[in-house]
Amino acid sequence: MSVTFDAPSQAKSARKAKTVLLAAPRGFCAGVDRAIQIVERSIEKFGAPVYVRHEIVHNRHVVERLQKLGAIFVEELSECPDDRPVVFSAHGVPKSVPKAAQAREMTYLDATCPLVSKVHVEAERHAKEGLHILLIGHAGHPEVEGTMGQLPKGQMSLIETNEDARNFEPLAGQKLALVTQTTLSVDDTKEMISILQERFPDIALPYKEDICYATTNRQLAVKAIAERCDLLLVIGSQTSSNSKRLVEVGAKAGAAGAALISSSGSIDWDAVDAADTIGLSAGASAPEYLTDGVIAALRSRYDVSCQEVEVTKEKVIFRLPRLLLDK
Repeated sequence: MSVTFDAPSQAKSARKAKTVLLAAPRGFCAGVDRAIQIVERSIEKFGAPVYVRHEIVHNRHVVERLQKLGAIFVEELSECPDDRPVVFSAHGVPKSVPKAAQAREMTYLDATCPLVSKVHVEAERHAKEGLHILLIGHAGHPEVEGTMGQLPKGQMSLIETNEDARNFEPLAGQKLALVTQTTLSVDDTKEMISILQERFPDIALPYKEDICYATTNRQLAVKAIAERCDLLLVIGSQTSSNSKRLVEVGAKAGAAGAALISSSGSIDWDAVDAADTIGLSAGASAPEYLTDGVIAALRSRYDVSCQEVEVTKEKVIFRLPRLLLDK
């Protein structure tokens, strides 16, 4: 889907020239695509309404489209009737949620991103080995709440800042393991991990980086264009952790200005007018038609030349739950 805008009446020759650098990859990742498909297919299979615990992904445009199809978004399982299917969001849920759904004999589908599920499995494995888990992440984020909810209270501690990493004190003789929220800044996480490793040389680290491939790739793409940008625009929600991190990464990598926008309707045109080269990216939960809309809005005001800067191709696909594949 693309958005079109009427061209202004001013003569084309009088319009300013703007260069737009399109970061690639950008937008939907495999986990987000899978989660949205789970809601869509659930509505097709079971009919409307289908309940979704928490926003399926952090993007208002996606949520509103699914609502029109028949999805009802709630915050708690207690808001869902027993006789309608419920989908758990891509961010993951505490273990108590599916357990409660089973107790009520509900039909439920887990849209948790497989890379988030991997972190859950790591945390459980460490706990079984008697280790106390340190989770690097942001308090209140649904992914963090879901990960901490995999274990009984007290078996996991949240590390949000470098100061937290410096000040954490384990119990005497307590062995430690580390996991991270998947949508963080690679650079910020690296610094916290270094502090923890220096303080606790024996801390068990993930077998593989917990920060997901899509987060990493989008940050690398932003870094590739940042120094050339007078202004970097990142399309995403204010509640989207990975989108906010892209803005931060771009600013640190040399963009003269960086801003998070929800769509073409939230562009600061004074900032755009002052910029010759504009970088454009989108968080992992932002559909591509929003990028198309921003480019169309820019072209309605300026003579725009677009150049895509691709750092890697993504070919990851995650399978849908068996319940949706059974005929």
